[in-house]
Amino acid sequence: MTTGHWTLDDRLERILREVPFEVPPGTAAVHVKLSYDRSQGVLDLGCGAPGGFRGWSGGARDEYTITRDWATPGYLPGEPEPGTWHVWLRLHRIPPQGLDYTLEITCERTAPPEPAAEEPPHGERPPRRDIPDVGGLRWFAGDFHAHTVHSDGSLTIAELAELAHGRGLDFLAVTDHNTVSHHPWLGKIDRGIRLLPGQEVTTDRGHANVFGDVGWVDFRKAPDSWYEHAERNGGIMSINHPLGGDCAWLQPIERRPQVAEVWHSGWWDRRWGAPLAWADAWRDDVIAIGGSDFHRHGNDGLPGAPTTWVLVAGDEPETEAVLDGVRAGRTAVSAGPDAPLLLRLGDELLALDADGLVLVRPDGTRQVVRGERVLLPAIDGPHRLETHENEVIALCA
Repeated sequence: MTTGHWTLDDRLERILREVPFEVPPGTAAVHVKLSYDRSQGVLDLGCGAPGGFRGWSGGARDEYTITRDWATPGYLPGEPEPGTWHVWLRLHRIPPQGLDYTLEITCERTAPPEPAAEEPPHGERPPRRDIPDVGGLRWFAGDFHAHTVHSDGSLTIAELAELAHGRGLDFLAVTDHNTVSHHPWLGKIDRGIRLLPGQEVTTDRGHANVFGDVGWVDFRKAPDSWYEHAERNGGIMSINHPLGGDCAWLQPIERRPQVAEVWHSGWWDRRWGAPLAWADAWRDDVIAIGGSDFHRHGNDGLPGAPTTWVLVAGDEPETEAVLDGVRAGRTAVSAGPDAPLLLRLGDELLALDADGLVLVRPDGTRQVVRGERVLLPAIDGPHRLETHENEVIALCA
């Protein structure tokens, strides 16, 4: 057992701390339990081993187990190699009087059985909307931000996939915080929806999603290294909810990513134009995507609120095809899978279920949409639909 006391000075000096412990040869399971007064502060929890990253659960859990064949969600299974391991503690919230903590670490020679998990029933998907192909490309509906039990979400991957499928989505990026323990499971879940590998790289001064099977992104490093990691491994980095309260983007970064989560479920009053103003100030060629940031029912938006539409090559939303569509800027965002929609079809715009809304062009000109399925001329740059009260209803690249 290890006990200690973290102070506010400790947090300001170095926010991430590593507590070493020894794993002897022949260990079958490593178990770590953290105790502290949660009414006074927050300590985030993770694990590093001689071979590198072994998991992260942030403030969502107070204990974890790692064995050869299974691990607590958020952590990577595999042989517990002998040597010096580290409990990672991020001093997320430390009160002025400091915070006492206790660590109980056990190395067991027999691995406990893996906890049983139930599979949810599989239901029907709502009918797809009647949207024309564009030069052999198809529009698919998805969501670029969602969480599971592998970080601070309440649903298993299968439960989340089933919920998103039932909402009418074609793809969903699973973006658990600072971990990739969910990635090996995504291809094994068959729920009629494409699950994209993602990671929400999470710090106290901003969050970013990295999409693609690019391996673990080290949140302890500077954001420019996240961008370089994504680029080097064929992924995409997006700035998340840049105006999102206590997780707004405050990080210095030299190379500003082009992709940004302009529409987040936290944009609850879309008459507030700050997200659009931020995007314009960030860079003049932002590729807008949307994310529900779903964690649990009754919290954040449901999957697909908002919905991001991507124009994709192929008959299915394969991961690389979706990412290629985003890179090319072939995106649109709506409030939901069946909400009013604005899509670019070459030199024209298709406005669906938008009768009475106002089309706003990049040059500031405006036009009332008359009809439920209307083709309108497009110009270069992003377009949007608004109500007469300037409430944003849909975005289109």
